[in-house]
Amino acid sequence: MNNVLAVAGVVIKEMYRRKDFYVLLIITVLITGLMASVTLFHDDQIVRYLKEICLLLIWISSLIIAITTIARQLPSERENRTIFPLLAKPISRTELLVGKFLGCWLACGLALVCFYLFFGILSVSREHHWHLLNYFQAATLHWFMLAILIAMAMLGSLIFTAPSSNATICLIVAAGILLVGRHLNKVALTLSNPGQSIVYSFYYALPHLEVFDARDLIIHNWPAIAWKFYSIALAYALVYSGLLLTGACVLFRRKALN
Repeated sequence: MNNVLAVAGVVIKEMYRRKDFYVLLIITVLITGLMASVTLFHDDQIVRYLKEICLLLIWISSLIIAITTIARQLPSERENRTIFPLLAKPISRTELLVGKFLGCWLACGLALVCFYLFFGILSVSREHHWHLLNYFQAATLHWFMLAILIAMAMLGSLIFTAPSSNATICLIVAAGILLVGRHLNKVALTLSNPGQSIVYSFYYALPHLEVFDARDLIIHNWPAIAWKFYSIALAYALVYSGLLLTGACVLFRRKALN
């Protein structure tokens, strides 16, 4: 466990030394701050549209940070040849992958704290109240959703040679699941076999990332999610990310480092 935490600490330090997070945070702050300073048609309800845009920017930024960060971890280690002295120490390949995953996931959690804290301050300045429970549930569901994507991108880094291609494919897959994945069962109903069975197989096999999209809780100030369903969603994320991470560990143990 000490080896895993040591690797995770290095990943966190490396991520916050890079400019990606700061650039995305500054862009989000500038865009949402500018929009919040404008009163459109003197309509108080316009704050909902501001919240929706801000949350969309937070989601896009977090996807970019999570996938691009984990996608370059192993390729950069191989390119710089630092993976050989690293594995020469008493650390296994599984511990290395788990440490990389944990470090990236924790770093993304810290980034989400910054994003949601800024967003909360902006929201309070416009609405003068703060539904902390809604923010907590939306942020934690968002964070656990990123665990699935991080594990997916880590598995992809062992399949695709270039970090850019891996990151691009993972971003396209994530966007496709979020936009289209929830409608595959409806598409299947319009097909005949064997097409219907194939589409249904994809529907049940894909990670349903839309389950973790709780932005409407914050946008419309809806009641909080029942803790039973909230816990099931978190467990679903842990199981799915665990399966992807296990697949990455099995593949990494069989893969030649050179």
